[in-house]
Amino acid sequence: MNLMRDIGFEVEKGIELLGDMSTYNSILQEFYNGYYNRMKKIEGYKKRAKELVEQMTLEEKIGQMNQLDPSWETEMKENLIREGKVGSVFNIVGAEKVNRLQRIAVEETRLGIPLIVGRDVIHGYKTIYPIPLGQATTWDTALVTQAAQRTAIEAMQAGINWSFSPMVDVARDPRWGRVAEGYGEDTYLTSQMAEAVVKGYQSQGMAACVKHFAGYSASEGGRDYNTTWIPELQLRDVYLPPFKAALDAGAMSIMCSFNCLNGLPSSANPHLNIDILRHEWQSKALLVSDWGSGSDLVPHGLAADKKDAALRCVNARMEMDMQGFIYLDYIKELLEEKRITEQQIDDCVRSILRIKFKLGLFDNPYVPETAPNYYQSEDLALATTIAEQSAILLKNDGTLPLANQKSKIKNQKSKILITGPLAHQQKEQLGTWVFDGEPEHSITPLMAFQQYAEQHTDIRIIYESGLTYSRDKNQQGIAKAVQAAKQADVILYFCGEEAILSGEARCRADLNLPGAQIEMMDALAATGKPVVMIVMAGRPLTIGKQMEQANAVLYAYHGGTMAGPALKNLLMGQAVPSGKTTLTFPKMVGQVPLYYNRHNTGRPSYDPPMLIDSIPI
Repeated sequence: MNLMRDIGFEVEKGIELLGDMSTYNSILQEFYNGYYNRMKKIEGYKKRAKELVEQMTLEEKIGQMNQLDPSWETEMKENLIREGKVGSVFNIVGAEKVNRLQRIAVEETRLGIPLIVGRDVIHGYKTIYPIPLGQATTWDTALVTQAAQRTAIEAMQAGINWSFSPMVDVARDPRWGRVAEGYGEDTYLTSQMAEAVVKGYQSQGMAACVKHFAGYSASEGGRDYNTTWIPELQLRDVYLPPFKAALDAGAMSIMCSFNCLNGLPSSANPHLNIDILRHEWQSKALLVSDWGSGSDLVPHGLAADKKDAALRCVNARMEMDMQGFIYLDYIKELLEEKRITEQQIDDCVRSILRIKFKLGLFDNPYVPETAPNYYQSEDLALATTIAEQSAILLKNDGTLPLANQKSKIKNQKSKILITGPLAHQQKEQLGTWVFDGEPEHSITPLMAFQQYAEQHTDIRIIYESGLTYSRDKNQQGIAKAVQAAKQADVILYFCGEEAILSGEARCRADLNLPGAQIEMMDALAATGKPVVMIVMAGRPLTIGKQMEQANAVLYAYHGGTMAGPALKNLLMGQAVPSGKTTLTFPKMVGQVPLYYNRHNTGRPSYDPPMLIDSIPI
């Protein structure tokens, strides 16, 4: 009974639920055994890391704190590995390439410490799933976990054992391009999704890296990398809980953000990195910089030079420097000047070594050099399911599903016009942050409908793109689309934004449909034919006028490899759209930031806002 009390179980409730004390005790014992074994493993990792640190020279320790991208200047980077000056590499993919670098680290250095191999694997490796914002609209953590598991299985075949994901920045400004990488504006939902992704990756042996710590998404004006000002109460209520949830789920690492938080860059922010992360949360997760965010302290104006930047980052417990070279170049000098201590260095190195032990890299550092097994049927089926469930039906006057429309046309084929700049864009439907996805494996909406028409002789597909890409301002093709529309029974207008318009450094001041897409919608609506608008984008767009013009609106975000079959299934009635918004859709940019759980104000207490056309003359 003491054991029960110590672990915190309510005995009476347990007996009530299970009805049998012996059953209760057996479950409790099973839990305790699992807990004990986990704690034993953790203590083992700590012990092995501590013992290894004691054997290391100062130069070897500093080397572990250095992460490099060897995809360029390869020979120079290989020499650095050989000299023991690299603890991790990233952006190297392929078993053969990874093993080459790993052999240098393991077989040509004094202590043979293996490398961690990182990559931005955000929403799929080869099989690409909907962007994280799209995955969030499923509200299905089990599906999200499955996607992360399958992603890890694919990525690890290429030698990747560390994913710089999930991004758990709560975002309330759709102008910010990186809303595509997160899970929307709600803190609780983002926390749940963070936990789901971490469990998915790490159940397969790939380390998760939760990012960006912290407040990155609250950048002024929705401009990437910009300053954030967040009161402590809001920081703790809104922005920090998803990070805590990810760490509680076992996330092995966490990444600093680029921004200043309340005047202090995150890479050199002791309040975030020491007071909260280490002391308050007691987290042992490895803290890594974002790309060059340590050296960015100089242009931030905080550090006088890169040496000063290194000093400030060490004092803020940033443990690994990504592609900044500030630790490699200056830590020894700072130690000799007694501006930092070797204990600080040792603390950082132990964090790095623990993750390597947890991943089993000391026991098995190499990747099987067998032919990779990508695009498995179960992966494609899962990608289709998630894409289906991520689509949001914003409007429908009865035009959908299209299968119902066919019955209205007697003794002739139902003619469907597929048009718009995103109807047949294999690359663009994959979305942002897709380094390894292969567009040639994407099935577009046009391809899916053409395949459907081959099997169903009662429909005919007509295709005119109208615009060649989302920013296309050349309206010559619109006339051809309008002519085709006159021959059709229903128009499917695939619009939105290209993948490159969302993601890092892809902020937009204008959230309207880009290019001549608005003009094209005007022309299609003027035909009098039913128009179904399917939006494929990386963020909510201001489509108020187009919503009024369309008979039905399906918001699909960027749906990944299987976006085409998923959208065909939804439009034809073979699947039911069930996505629910996780980020508020503004009617105009002037409303931004706009989110559901804003604090009430004193005035106006009840009157709706007055529109400009309602103002009395």
